[in-house]
Amino acid sequence: MSTALGDKPLLSKILTRDRVAIWIGLAGITLMSWLYLFDMAGNMGGMNAAAPMVMEPVSTAWTATDARIMFAMWWIMMIGMMLPSAAPMILTFATINRKKREREQPFVPTTIFASGYLAAWGGFSIFATAAQWGLQEAALITPMLVANNSILAGAIFIGAGIYQWTPLKHMCLKNCRSPLNYIIKSWRGGHRGAFVMGWQHGLYCLGCCWLVMAILFAVGVMNLIWIGIIAAFVFVEKLFPAGEWIARLSGILMIGAGIYLVAIG
Repeated sequence: MSTALGDKPLLSKILTRDRVAIWIGLAGITLMSWLYLFDMAGNMGGMNAAAPMVMEPVSTAWTATDARIMFAMWWIMMIGMMLPSAAPMILTFATINRKKREREQPFVPTTIFASGYLAAWGGFSIFATAAQWGLQEAALITPMLVANNSILAGAIFIGAGIYQWTPLKHMCLKNCRSPLNYIIKSWRGGHRGAFVMGWQHGLYCLGCCWLVMAILFAVGVMNLIWIGIIAAFVFVEKLFPAGEWIARLSGILMIGAGIYLVAIG
């Protein structure tokens, strides 16, 4: 029996093992991210259960340690929420580089591309941390990191809903929904090029989802049910056939929810 790399059965097995390894890696990182969030949410719930005035707004000065912890929380949350929907793009990149490796051409490890993608969400996490700090300084969120009045929460929902209908949203969504087209259009060689490709793809995903992520300030930054709902919505919007219409329909629902919250405020 032939064992040459050109042997199709053997090659098929190698490709399958590589894809399985990437899937396992992505699933493992996602799982660890969610376990971290469950642990942190439990710790926050325990601390606030012991506090006498848990729903009162607070304005507390942050330390450098607080900022680092909150940044880590946001970035790990983004990894857990976004990595599953980025899997098709990461696998497409991996397939192309695997074929280059088989032809003994220069190739780049998939981790370089994935690192660029996650770095883009790390940038978002810096801004999210700063926004959280500002809201806490202004006493606009409770110790459970929830908007302390329905008008603010409603305004966030309305803003997110309007954005779902904008050209920028749908330009970004189109790039996120077409892995092969993005790879062909944006291909760059070398390690630096792969990182930039991952970074740019992360920016497209960020352009799709940044205001949807802001909804967490309305419903609770560490509300695991809402984190799961938003993560599932992003997955459906990016990967399902009717994703662009799902985005528009969700925008109508967000605007409706926002108007209701403002009305009762």
